Amino acid sequence: MCRPAVQTLSLGGIERTPVKALPSLGWRVYIRNVRKLLLFIVVPFVLAVTLTGQQPPATGETPRDFTLGTLIPKVVTAANPEQSYALYIPKSYSETKLSPIIYAFDPGANGSRPVELMKDSAERYGYLVAGSNNSRNGSWKIEAEAAQAMLKDTEKRVSIDGRRVYFAGFSGGARVAARLAQLCNGAGFQPETSGSPDARFAVFAAVGTYDFNYGEMVQLDDQLERLGHAHLLRRFDGPHQWAPQNVMEEALAWLRLQAMKTGREARDDSFIAVQSAKETERAHQLEQSGDLYAAWKEYRQAAESFDGLSDNVALRTRAMELENDKAIREGAKREKHDFEEQAQLSGDIYAGLAALQEYQENRQEVRRAVSEKITDLRNHTQNEKREDHRRVLRRALAGVLGQAMETGLARLEQKDLPRALDYFELACDADPDSVWALSNVAVVKAMTGDRKGALEALRHARVSTKNPERFAEWLKDEPAFAKFHGTSEFTAILAAPPQH
Repeated sequence: MCRPAVQTLSLGGIERTPVKALPSLGWRVYIRNVRKLLLFIVVPFVLAVTLTGQQPPATGETPRDFTLGTLIPKVVTAANPEQSYALYIPKSYSETKLSPIIYAFDPGANGSRPVELMKDSAERYGYLVAGSNNSRNGSWKIEAEAAQAMLKDTEKRVSIDGRRVYFAGFSGGARVAARLAQLCNGAGFQPETSGSPDARFAVFAAVGTYDFNYGEMVQLDDQLERLGHAHLLRRFDGPHQWAPQNVMEEALAWLRLQAMKTGREARDDSFIAVQSAKETERAHQLEQSGDLYAAWKEYRQAAESFDGLSDNVALRTRAMELENDKAIREGAKREKHDFEEQAQLSGDIYAGLAALQEYQENRQEVRRAVSEKITDLRNHTQNEKREDHRRVLRRALAGVLGQAMETGLARLEQKDLPRALDYFELACDADPDSVWALSNVAVVKAMTGDRKGALEALRHARVSTKNPERFAEWLKDEPAFAKFHGTSEFTAILAAPPQH
């Protein structure tokens, strides 16, 4: 399994600390909020992972007991019945052949979600995909135990190519994925341990254009470029969420290209040619649309992706030609201005959220002021007609929601229910239909005996959810609602028809 060494990659913390390189110590990345990574796949280039395709054990389920080509939502680990993971095994799988595997981590312990998004591409390219049902945002101990259980169990059930073990994650799961890849070198994950100073990673990342961490992802990609790491950043239209299936397709294809570069997979010239054509067409379309800044970035990363695999002279030449265009400099200035504007829009609100953690006499006055600022920002966002500016406003508003929720969850973990409720309700000011915020409002109100308020929040969340089945499962399992079981109000919420 994974044996810890000296850490050179760290993602975490809540301080807004700049990305920095540490000469002679490899590299280290500090990020204000690890929930910013929508897809983070790290490829262990220099990784001695002892997942070497062992034969399945004599007892327990093996691939012969599973339906190949079908998402299995819950595989209970043999060693611990409390641990489970979603699993996809492609139809081409054979126990006599070692297969690459992707371990995925969702911030809400929904292992099926990333596996569902990746399974079609995994089928095409022969990947195994496993998504933890236990790893969730919280302590590293919980995350490490979930990862260890999943890795050990899959090692016993399926034949894994130890040279092609990948970690993927969204939001808080991205931190888990990055840290595991850094630590992975033998037999265990421990909170106090670090990764190898010589570890090198190729990084595929994706971010929604409305994600509040968009700016930091762009800056991280620029830093990876300067440090010489293989990397690709894909932007997609969307908020803070798992990347869509078409981006997952690109991610898994890119991983294959990296494996071919390093000799971990046999070279496939037809596959390389198809992927090169796709990247070239993407860059051409951006250039024809008039977005020369985006086209320049696309040409540049396409040239890097196919360096050593195919003739990339045309791609690199066009990137160099565009680099001298005035539109590129203007695009960079405009992007920087957007990042600064986002910080300005949310700066006072962040300060107010931080002030609410203090025990001041005018707490309710501070809370009202913060609420008004959040509401003003939301109204401004809804009324803005210019798409370029509205995009910046949406990022700022989403960041406020995320900050309020993170702080509220921290207070809830400390059993500080009044302050937790304040933050969850402020998150609702940012997005009145946020199932994340409404669900936690309901939990705190149930814990404090506000039955009416809890049920009202649950009704609103039930109408707003896009996954009623999973929401119903959560309702049944959440301890705070145990007292509501069997009541007519609670039963009605469970039985409410889907609204989407």
